[in-house]
Amino acid sequence: MSPGLENRLAVARGDEPADLVLSGGRVLSVFTGELLDADVAFAGDSIAGVGRYEGARTFDASGLTLLPGFIDGHMHVESTKLMVDEFARAVLPHGTTTVVLDPHEIANVFGLRGVSALLRAADGVPLDYYVMVSSCVPASEFESNGATVDAEEIAAFLAAEPRAIGLAEVMDFPSVVSGNPEVLAKIAAAQPNTLGGGHVDGHAPGLSGRGLNAYLAAGVRSDHECTTLEEAMEKRRLGMWIMIREGSAARNLEALLPMVREFGPENCLLCTDDREPDQLVSQGHIDEVLRRAVALGCPPADAVVMGTLNAARYHRLHRHGAIAPGYLADVVAVEDMESFQVLQVWKRGRPAAADGQAVEFPKASAPQWMRDSVRVPKLTAAAFAVRASGEVRVIGAEPGQIVTRALTATPPRRNGEAVADPGRDLAKVAVVERHRETGRVGLGFVAGFGLQRGALASTHAHDAHNVVVVGVDDGDMAVAVNRLGEVGGGQVAVADGKVVAELPCPIGGLLSDHPMEEVASRARSLDDAARELGATIPAPFMAMSFLALSVVPELKITDRGLLDTVRFELVPLEV
Repeated sequence: MSPGLENRLAVARGDEPADLVLSGGRVLSVFTGELLDADVAFAGDSIAGVGRYEGARTFDASGLTLLPGFIDGHMHVESTKLMVDEFARAVLPHGTTTVVLDPHEIANVFGLRGVSALLRAADGVPLDYYVMVSSCVPASEFESNGATVDAEEIAAFLAAEPRAIGLAEVMDFPSVVSGNPEVLAKIAAAQPNTLGGGHVDGHAPGLSGRGLNAYLAAGVRSDHECTTLEEAMEKRRLGMWIMIREGSAARNLEALLPMVREFGPENCLLCTDDREPDQLVSQGHIDEVLRRAVALGCPPADAVVMGTLNAARYHRLHRHGAIAPGYLADVVAVEDMESFQVLQVWKRGRPAAADGQAVEFPKASAPQWMRDSVRVPKLTAAAFAVRASGEVRVIGAEPGQIVTRALTATPPRRNGEAVADPGRDLAKVAVVERHRETGRVGLGFVAGFGLQRGALASTHAHDAHNVVVVGVDDGDMAVAVNRLGEVGGGQVAVADGKVVAELPCPIGGLLSDHPMEEVASRARSLDDAARELGATIPAPFMAMSFLALSVVPELKITDRGLLDTVRFELVPLEV
């Protein structure tokens, strides 16, 4: 018996004092939904007992409710623009103690070497980072990215990295359904030689009927892309775990909660997927999702179960997600289960945050090779000229969704070129290849942003993370792209040939090396600048990043041109 286990049992029996006792509070049993008047005894990094205990130290939790540490069941840390230490500083005060990442943004730039670098940087951070190994590097054959991850690499990474727990969202669902050998080999790589089978996340917006049956039969276990109650119910009936997403651009909680209210929280968990840094700091993380769920009529205990135990059970993190003997001592003290105002957080038995501030811990850093990865030639307005004489295809952006519509319009012409028409909410959109400095530019039009002048550009462009730019002035589009090349990536707003706001992200063109407060402030300034330029869509930079996502319906754009993601083929700009 290990000394740690021996001590834990002695504390549980009452033979030895606990390292810390949380006394006088009410403990939520996520197994029954009851609130228990009980102490919580810590022994090392674990909970030894729930009952009546004495300890070397005591925390008076009178009047407080004690909940398990919150778990984000699926997210991309790159979308927060925060390095792993600053992300922890942002979310620990909000009660998040564990996150499950799909790091396919950094993997699409650097491969699994980049994922390893992020995990090593997080070694001294008091937050549990687990990764699902990226399955979509690249996401499809219709885009240009910086690295490739094959089935052999996935198997090796899962075998070597203890924090790698499965295969991340398999986005190319048409290839799964049709039996594409390369995609099925990646799923097989995540299948251990055990009776438990593999652990594989899904991503299948709108998939239904026999296609859905085939997707599940391949071994996929979850989906975070449900946008309607009907879609979620069909998937849940077939045994799929439903990740209810409430992020910055995609907000599906309100649409899917009726399923939980009627059928309970089983096979449901919470996630944010993609969240802007200013919203993390000002609004919160999983705690904000819990607040919103309860406000929408979800029973508080059910909401907490989805943000703790269910996320842990789905991901097979058997010591996470509950306040119970043998579980990790990840505990959050809140005022109540309506406001979820977090007052104190313990991570693995140690204080992690109090009164809105995380404890001090070592600064993380990225290796030098993760910088200077944005390689674009100097562009002029001519790079964004569109020669079209008639009706063109238009990407229809949808507020609160990552899916788009396939529209058509006839843009005005000037000097023989098709141009943007702000009066009709018709802007230009382009994707510029940035990994190998090819100069390749995909051109199109987009509706739904409301932009009246200037341009917005970002190297957060799912999933190849080239440069995506939306604008109504070709010259401003060129200035925006060139600026991102100069600062090593990030996001920028340009008007009248000048940069009016920017957020540099020099680590892979995706992550900032600045404190969360500065990153959040710059993100707010970018959002304000976008509004000044006329943008009306919520979270405009997040919405823009999904215009390049080549595996989500209906019409998208990559550096290779417009992509019909229903028929899965490149299509010409003109109809």
